[in-house]
Amino acid sequence: MTSSRARSVPLGGIVFQSVPGFEDHLEKELEILSSNVPCNIERWGPLFYLCSPPPSPLPVFWHLNTWLNPVKIEFETISEAAKALRDIQRNWSPVLFTQFRRGSLIASKLPPVSQKKRPFPWLLPQASMGAWTLLDACAMIASPSCSSPFPSGTIEFGEDREGPPGRAYLKLWETFTRLGRMPEKGERCLDAGASPGAWTWALSRLGADVIAVDRAPLDKRAASMPGVSFIRHDAFTIRPEEIGPIDWLFSDVICYPSRLFQWIEKWLECGLCKNFVCTIKMQGSVESGVDFDTPRRFAAIPGSRVLRLYHNKHELTWIKVSSPACP
Repeated sequence: MTSSRARSVPLGGIVFQSVPGFEDHLEKELEILSSNVPCNIERWGPLFYLCSPPPSPLPVFWHLNTWLNPVKIEFETISEAAKALRDIQRNWSPVLFTQFRRGSLIASKLPPVSQKKRPFPWLLPQASMGAWTLLDACAMIASPSCSSPFPSGTIEFGEDREGPPGRAYLKLWETFTRLGRMPEKGERCLDAGASPGAWTWALSRLGADVIAVDRAPLDKRAASMPGVSFIRHDAFTIRPEEIGPIDWLFSDVICYPSRLFQWIEKWLECGLCKNFVCTIKMQGSVESGVDFDTPRRFAAIPGSRVLRLYHNKHELTWIKVSSPACP
């Protein structure tokens, strides 16, 4: 109970914030989950509330953010609502789907959270980033801790509009920001499916040595960078032993998720790579049969995480690193 007249009640369970345009993917994942584990699901706009304690590890990936300890706060005035949040912590980001005017007035009474574009590299702040929404004029759901360190799961970087051949490098920048680590100078990286070269460009800028592999040529902006060598080949038909020991394996290959998994299994079995960052490209619609099984197989690999990054499109990102898991 806060010192104001607002009343706070822990809800238990967790809240998933869906990805705009992919709400049906999250809904399907939760449907699959509920068919195996008894659980009740309630929806509030873009938010899906899983009432019962979830299994661990949680096989749900199609969300921008997870609200880990939601509470319901009932209040009478805008000032009460804002004070109830401030009494819990400083940093809050709204996710509104109704009562927009009232929500903006509550947000105006909270400490501002910067939404400016970030430089890269950017160190994550240590303070927790909370999230809240209004259910109606006098009730809100709030969670002081969330799975994403970014406000509403969103981060924008100050982009380089001239250097890289494409914007795919933003996925790497977001991954490295969440990890709190990245390839170091002189580390050996394999960039599979490298063309046109946005990931190779980003890795070379860090000082890494990059073996770029693709059947299509690299853009000269990436091919001419220091430490870059290019192999014109299908990356999946090159045996790990032909590449030799590497520090990082990166893949942004357009392929079926199951084919990527089979290739990664070879690298895991040989033990020649320490760290992995791979995009799991999803194809089709929920109705036509999106592969929801293979991302679970990736997540089951010890030390792994499967995330839906803000900069992902119809895809997920699998991460396995030798350092502690990313947030």
